[in-house]
Amino acid sequence: MILLVEDDPNDEFLTLRALRLIKIQSEVIVVRDGMEVLDFLFCENQYSERSGDLPELILLDIKLPKLDGLEVLRRLRANPKTRFLPVVILSSSKEDRDLKKAYQSGANSFLRKPVDFTQFMEYMRQLSLYWLQMNEAPPK
Repeated sequence: MILLVEDDPNDEFLTLRALRLIKIQSEVIVVRDGMEVLDFLFCENQYSERSGDLPELILLDIKLPKLDGLEVLRRLRANPKTRFLPVVILSSSKEDRDLKKAYQSGANSFLRKPVDFTQFMEYMRQLSLYWLQMNEAPPK
């Protein structure tokens, strides 16, 4: 499962479209704000009945409502249950300080969303190939 954390409906649509076009085999779950991602991962509030399976990969935007992506990342890294989840920041930010803060907060990778859809699709293909097929995840 891939957990996509994206509040912009256009970016959500483009990301899901790119993942479909490259024929990603994993289920993609979408959450739209920083609190919702924590609720999903820790099975709280509207997700209290969820089985608790963790995603293979989190695609996390930085600028999110309720709780920004960097704070989400810090909370994930502080919890033993989610400490080692692969988190890729997927952002349109061109700010070097966002890049630096993302890595300081525990991001595994930082991708700037390209404007060109063909290039974005290639990013998604390579990202899924690496994180879902080639990468050796830590034992559960």
